[in-house]
Amino acid sequence: MQRALPIWPALKQKPTLQIDRNTPVLIKARMTLRAFCVETQTTGPLYAERRVFIGALHMRLATLILCLAACAAPIVARAETVPQSQAEVQLSFAPVVRKSAPAVVNIYAQRVVAQRSSPFADDPFFGDLFRNFGQVTPRVQNALGSGVILSDDGIVVSNFHVVGNATEIRVVLNDRREYDADIILTDEESDLAVLKLRDASDLPKLEVADSDAIEVGELVLAIGNPFGVGQTVSSGIISGLARSGIAVGSGRGYFIQTDAPINPGNSGGALVDMQGRLVGVNTAIITRTGGSHGIGFAIPANLVAQVVQQARDGQERFQRPWAGVTAQAVDASLADAFDQRVPEGVILLEIHPDSPLAEAGMVRGDVVLSVDGAPVNSAPEMMFRLSVRGLGAQSELRYRRGDSVETAQIDLMLAPDTPDRQARRVDARTALRGLSVVRINPAVIAEYNLTPDAQGILITGLEDISARTGLRVGDVLLAINGTAVETTEDVIALAQEQTRNWQIEILREGRRVALRFRL
Repeated sequence: MQRALPIWPALKQKPTLQIDRNTPVLIKARMTLRAFCVETQTTGPLYAERRVFIGALHMRLATLILCLAACAAPIVARAETVPQSQAEVQLSFAPVVRKSAPAVVNIYAQRVVAQRSSPFADDPFFGDLFRNFGQVTPRVQNALGSGVILSDDGIVVSNFHVVGNATEIRVVLNDRREYDADIILTDEESDLAVLKLRDASDLPKLEVADSDAIEVGELVLAIGNPFGVGQTVSSGIISGLARSGIAVGSGRGYFIQTDAPINPGNSGGALVDMQGRLVGVNTAIITRTGGSHGIGFAIPANLVAQVVQQARDGQERFQRPWAGVTAQAVDASLADAFDQRVPEGVILLEIHPDSPLAEAGMVRGDVVLSVDGAPVNSAPEMMFRLSVRGLGAQSELRYRRGDSVETAQIDLMLAPDTPDRQARRVDARTALRGLSVVRINPAVIAEYNLTPDAQGILITGLEDISARTGLRVGDVLLAINGTAVETTEDVIALAQEQTRNWQIEILREGRRVALRFRL
């Protein structure tokens, strides 16, 4: 039989213990949140040492009273500090917010966009034909977002979609100080931009954490300016890592996923850990209503650090190491074909003969398993690992070829800009006036995200009359009016033709397309 007897509140009364002489009693003291209890438990026949047992009980009670007296001693107040672990976060995120929030800013940007008045510009079938016709009307477009200060002299990182092509940028700090800002580096592919505040000094800044060290389930805070209501903090956890295939910017990147509420206006804001350090830059959400559904994505801090470093070095565009390959994730069906126990890695489908992987001895069909010890399971993840390593460094690739697993050391470098790209612009007063073209080489492939085997003449600009033809930047010219195009000089010569009927053959997104128009 077991029962609990409450001990007197605040030690004002002694407990009364009734012990049957015929039954020994085991007495234990235990602490609960509300009171102390004495538990009695029968253990069998009574022994002669009953008096000694009761004496021991008295000593235990005396010890208990001394402990209670010690607990009643005054507690010395301790200053609030930023918690060093999740276990220390008990009731409030306030210390973390006080440390990190001053370095998160509101960004207001203006850009002038040209808008055509054609009523058919958005038609799904005839949009390409009518989009470039109609009167051009300049229009001021306002953008609202957030940013993160990373240096006390005013280096701020934000999203490209917030400040890209802006003609005026105003940055407002949490303490209401305002600064004009200039764009010093952009990277549309990762959707990052770096700003420099004018005449700024002694600013609060965020420490950048190692985003590879975070784990799913860790607590994080999202800080930004949703809907322009002012600086707002929301909390959540890391929901997932290595998220890829999400269309952001001009590419499909590699992201940290969080369930911390993120809304329009949070873009470019901070995702911070419980030490108040930057682990990511909030950039996108998946939504059906325009608001948060608990699925948000942030650009990892390790990539942010590389982008900011290149901005400090004077680069105006982020320069990535060149891999020179096309790769695909190994799924279950491919794993079966390769006799892999589990699907892992990325298979090389195409490889440029001058790429660093080819120079290291890798070939088509090799399956890359890891980069610098970090597993890779998608092409964006592999490129992310190379990008955060930085130009001029070396990376170790572990890969499977057949039944063996091998390693390769590759040098991280820019794509060679050879042979010469031979950039040309059409100035003749014909339908192709304003057309800019280059010859495709490895640097062009990397710059325009083409396949490694791409070749020919690439359209890089459309102005004046050529903007009305339905051609697009990124199209590969194959033929003009039935004559094959092999060099940029061919384009210049064929564009001189005085005719009103034009037929241009191009390669667009892997498909051969024929455009016919009359001008």
